[in-house]
Amino acid sequence: MLRNGLEPWHLLIVAVVIIVLFGSKKLPEAARGLGKSMRILKSEARAMKDDGPATARYSAAQPENAPATERTSAE
Repeated sequence: MLRNGLEPWHLLIVAVVIIVLFGSKKLPEAARGLGKSMRILKSEARAMKDDGPATARYSAAQPENAPATERTSAE
């Protein structure tokens, strides 16, 4: 049935349909929003990756039955 998969002209048809459906004014806004979302996701993933070993070291250093310390803010 689909022996060749997607060929370049298939992608061209899909692109034309997307432009017709969303219009040329909405596409730049959508691309900007997608780019912003990808930057946020990338920075959060990097923060989790960097924070992971530090959190593991901290939790390993604290015994389970140790009292929890609360931070108080000086207002």
